[in-house]
Amino acid sequence: MTSITPDTTPVSEVAGGVDTHQDTHTAAVIDGVGRVLGTEQFPATPAGYTALLAWMRAFGQLSRVGVEGTGVYGAGLTRLLQAEHINVIEIDRPDRKSRRFQGKSDPIDAIAAAKAALAGDRTGTPKRRDGRIEALRALRIARRSAIDQRADTQRQIKALIVTAPDALRQSLRGLSSTKLIATCAALTPDREAAADPTTATQLALRSLARRHQQLSAEIADLDELLDALVMAINPRLIAAHGVGTEIAGQLLVTAGENHDRIGSEAAFAMLCGVAPIPASSGKTTRHRLNRGGDRQANAALYRVVLCRLRWDARTRAYMERRTQDGLSKKEIIRCLKRYVARELYGLITSKDQERSA
Repeated sequence: MTSITPDTTPVSEVAGGVDTHQDTHTAAVIDGVGRVLGTEQFPATPAGYTALLAWMRAFGQLSRVGVEGTGVYGAGLTRLLQAEHINVIEIDRPDRKSRRFQGKSDPIDAIAAAKAALAGDRTGTPKRRDGRIEALRALRIARRSAIDQRADTQRQIKALIVTAPDALRQSLRGLSSTKLIATCAALTPDREAAADPTTATQLALRSLARRHQQLSAEIADLDELLDALVMAINPRLIAAHGVGTEIAGQLLVTAGENHDRIGSEAAFAMLCGVAPIPASSGKTTRHRLNRGGDRQANAALYRVVLCRLRWDARTRAYMERRTQDGLSKKEIIRCLKRYVARELYGLITSKDQERSA
């Protein structure tokens, strides 16, 4: 890859940009007015991160670095830069119009990241990946994967029963899910007769049922770890009406360890996709549905609202009042999600408020 050699003239203050990939990172340095001083490629290893930082600092005083993918391929580099007290800025990918006019290459993307960091355009503060929230995120990934696999396994069991021989199907089709899993796991087919369709179906059902049981045990073990961890991180959040370990864990992961990067409860609502988007023009004043943000956090707030609509008298009174105003149920739920986001943001940041007081 062709690189631009660094200018020997020292520059007082420079900004950097990095286009991250699995095996290599391409870095660029620009001066205070956006002139490109150099581009270079480094391996995506701890030694490569150190070399990349030293190379950038050779151009002058490094004020900030824009990094694409701080939570994925750039996570290791971001940790090093933050440990060195470098201002790291998370960069969105360039828009399609810019790519259409400028082209696409690693140096071009690195330069664009540096310019975006310098201008403060389409940027954000990256999440920290070195605290209890990161541990919570890792455990939640394992739990979500186990739940998805268990659901797939149960669907496969029921699909096999639909096409099973008549005698086997009749003995299993009326059972509840719990009883069905236990019955299939206890089957004792003859392995020597695996060529027989009935025996082969029994073997498949037993294998799937035992897999279902193993996944259930794994989920229970992860739930125990998550309950203790979420309670240790924020007991006030988990105690809120309609909020349990699952919802609290999702909202904590969405906010991140350094949730001070979210400047207000309105910003948190936007992050969760529950802040209405202005869609006014001329004499028309309206808002449209927000389809952006973290959809998992949006779903968590939705479940809180559904729980409160059933069990919370204040929420049910709000539903009745807004229904009389002419709003539909969907519109009322959207309003309630916005209110819930405001309340839970206060609980997420409550420790910070106690420290400042």
